[in-house]
Amino acid sequence: MSIAHSTGRARSGEVSIFYRKLGNRALTPILIVHGLSYFSWDWLEVGQVLAAEREVVAMDMRGFGDSDWSPQKDYSVPTMAQDIVNVLDHLGWKRALLAGHSMGGRSTTYVAARHPERVAGLALIDYSPENAPAGTKRVTQTVANTPDRFGSIEDAMRYFGQSNRARFENYLTPDLKLKRDTYFRDQFRSAERPKLGVDMWQLIGEVRCPLLSMRGTRSDLYAAETVQKMQAANPRLQLVEVEAGHNIAGENPQGFIAALRPFLAALEEKSRVHERH
Repeated sequence: MSIAHSTGRARSGEVSIFYRKLGNRALTPILIVHGLSYFSWDWLEVGQVLAAEREVVAMDMRGFGDSDWSPQKDYSVPTMAQDIVNVLDHLGWKRALLAGHSMGGRSTTYVAARHPERVAGLALIDYSPENAPAGTKRVTQTVANTPDRFGSIEDAMRYFGQSNRARFENYLTPDLKLKRDTYFRDQFRSAERPKLGVDMWQLIGEVRCPLLSMRGTRSDLYAAETVQKMQAANPRLQLVEVEAGHNIAGENPQGFIAALRPFLAALEEKSRVHERH
């Protein structure tokens, strides 16, 4: 199934950021930021549904998909957040809803906390600053053991335990390398955990826009016991759970849309009231 969309590039410092765009201007636009083992293509299915009433853009973060790798290996949270702001500028979007899945939750939270005038709402998809041990172990093993290149598309599908061939036709280079800077794999091979340089719990507390936390009921990364900590970090936070694992939009697209829709409706109502005053 191929989903019609346009693609583009935005300059951000020394890198070029690739994005996929759907829909037309109407309601508040949405910018989607993927997680560590994902890329913009993964968001086309739910993006198509959301694009019935607004513009939707899914971007490849620097070092991922068809965006450039950072020559300086600068993948800090503030730098990746600045990429998001630069994409918003490039699109001519004064304000948008940001949706960040997993690792994408870090940079979207940073933008919401530091650039509140640009963010109408923040949806954190199966993200919390505290990863549960089971998921951490799974991600570490999968990422650390990723080969330099795969023997075939089928090999890659087997390695990741996925059956969507079209995804891997888009996720691998012509010479069958994963479209992700090897920097990320090498991080998981080293005993030292990367320093984010920011306190994510503090940043979540600083977010002033409407805030949705969507958790997969079977997630091995966002533990049920972390929910209370998330709610304590920011009283604005609304929690919604969807029957899915970590990859909510991929595993249960209908559930994802159903969980996001009330949040979007409340945002539009808020912006209408704001315009009237």
